[in-house]
Amino acid sequence: MSHQSELIATDIDAYLAEHERKDLLRLLTCGSVDDGKSTLIGRLLHDSKMIYEDQLATLESESTTMGSAGDEVDLALLMDGLKAEREQGITIDVAYRYFSTALRKFIIADTPGHEQYTRNMVTGASTCQLAIILIDARYGVLAQTKRHSFIASLLGIRHVVVAVNKMDLVEWSEERFDEICEQYADFAKGLDLIDPYFLPMSALLGDNVVEKGENLGWFSGRPLMEHLQTVDVTAGIDLERFRMPVQMVLRPDLDFRGFAGTIAAGWVRPGDEVVSLPSGVTSSVERIVTFEGDLELAGPGRAVTLTLADEIDVSRGDLLVTSDHRPLRAHEVEAMIVWMAEAELEPGQQYLLQSSNGISNASVTAIRHRIDIDTLDEEAAVALTLNDIADCMVSSDRELLFDPYATNRQTGSFILIDRLSNATVAAGMIKGAASSWDHTPDATLVRQVSGIADKERAVRFGQHPCTVLLTGLTSAGKSTIATALERELFDRGKVSIRLDGENIRLGISRDLGFSAQERSENLRRVSEVARLVNNQGIIAIAALVAPNAEVRGRARELIDPRRYIEVFVDTPVAVCRERDTNGMYEAADRGDIPQFPGVSATYERPADADLRIDTSTQSVSECVDAIMAVLSERGLLRG
Repeated sequence: MSHQSELIATDIDAYLAEHERKDLLRLLTCGSVDDGKSTLIGRLLHDSKMIYEDQLATLESESTTMGSAGDEVDLALLMDGLKAEREQGITIDVAYRYFSTALRKFIIADTPGHEQYTRNMVTGASTCQLAIILIDARYGVLAQTKRHSFIASLLGIRHVVVAVNKMDLVEWSEERFDEICEQYADFAKGLDLIDPYFLPMSALLGDNVVEKGENLGWFSGRPLMEHLQTVDVTAGIDLERFRMPVQMVLRPDLDFRGFAGTIAAGWVRPGDEVVSLPSGVTSSVERIVTFEGDLELAGPGRAVTLTLADEIDVSRGDLLVTSDHRPLRAHEVEAMIVWMAEAELEPGQQYLLQSSNGISNASVTAIRHRIDIDTLDEEAAVALTLNDIADCMVSSDRELLFDPYATNRQTGSFILIDRLSNATVAAGMIKGAASSWDHTPDATLVRQVSGIADKERAVRFGQHPCTVLLTGLTSAGKSTIATALERELFDRGKVSIRLDGENIRLGISRDLGFSAQERSENLRRVSEVARLVNNQGIIAIAALVAPNAEVRGRARELIDPRRYIEVFVDTPVAVCRERDTNGMYEAADRGDIPQFPGVSATYERPADADLRIDTSTQSVSECVDAIMAVLSERGLLRG
């Protein structure tokens, strides 16, 4: 339903053109049961004069028999379309309403509040940009409020309105409103939300819904409708990396072959070079065809048909992307799972996985941890029950093409389908390619134990084994220090091995690139080698950028915290740039080297390094002496 406009009567073409230019906001209402979600939507439509007279008459009639608003019209009945819902006064299914104002078009989803219908809430939230979290002012923040807030954040909804409803039942108390805001803000610290907008209201009476009303004079903010018309939700849209999942190949005659789909991210123009994945074949866009005619430019959310300059093999489920921004590819991914089935999920069960690039056979191979909704803490789990949310490892027999869900909601999501009932049992949000850190070795393999005792090696070599990891930015001086440390140990009669980052890349990690995931895998491989070397009584010296703090922590645990010494080569980036004879920093500045720590990617400075050195103020020998002092203090060098 659209807002009233004089153009409808005077110039229908101008009205339609004006209407088409408005942007669309998809939003949902959620929260605990009976917080007033359906009533709020009904009030929005009623006070905006967007209910037809015959609908209003029906509502007035049904309010006398099925309503729960006393002498008032029960506006919740406008959304509770199922007979079961009307009889119980609750929402079971997801109800949608479309309406518009002079400034914006809206699609609003009314999602159920009962815990057993959380899966319906996930369905309603999957395409939304904004969530209205309703809280009953009498009860405050409840478990379902937290669950829906967490799911909204998990599904990439960054904009949230925290609507403290039923203020009329707490005598419009500002103190009660402030108390609930503080309660919610404390919980939401662990969520990825953009400044939740706190709003006191009464959906039943209309205060602060469309108009401010007379009972909340102490509140200086905007009513809900004004906020919805002005909030900017476009900041998270990816306009750089072109992605279009192919949904259909159109061949109406011998002269036309086009690939239809909805653009998930980025822009495309005729002449742009695109790559078809998984084949990797390249062509260029010849035409962008739509029902209204050809376009010169198309962006996210636009349904189009692309024709290509070359006759290449493209099928349904393939992904068209730009050649310089390709998605990730993996058979195994790490994903957040919302379990939506009555039967338990147990790792190893077989399902169908439906994603933007088709269907494959898949299984959840491991549950890393389950999320405690009340505290957001991570807890161990061997199975998942209805409405559980967990971090899992998912394996597919077909290589998945994806972006992390935080980057692209369409290419980063999937559902799991029961192979027998064909029911959707889970929704998944991909975090990234599965890390080899989490792979469980074959149960038939047994670690072999050396026949030489550690004490015997310590006496022979005059040392206790350890691993020294030198971490820091490119050109910080890590390799120089590692080489000098190796020489110092050798001159003292000690036995060591140097695992230099470049040498590793030329050998055991020659198949890896420099994404965050591949850097993590590179450090894992080095850590495994270091552990084997340490078990032979030898000191390992590793010189790597290792930009991620969590991954360095995993290396510490893998090697053994008692044997691990982390040295932070804290050389200022300006000095690193001056020393960079290979021009890597300049190339990163130009965008030629993506995900370059210190330029286009983050280097997480160690907060708990065993030693910090700075090669811009300390000589090489001073740095080596400092490391040797730590080794001596730990009792790792004998004699």
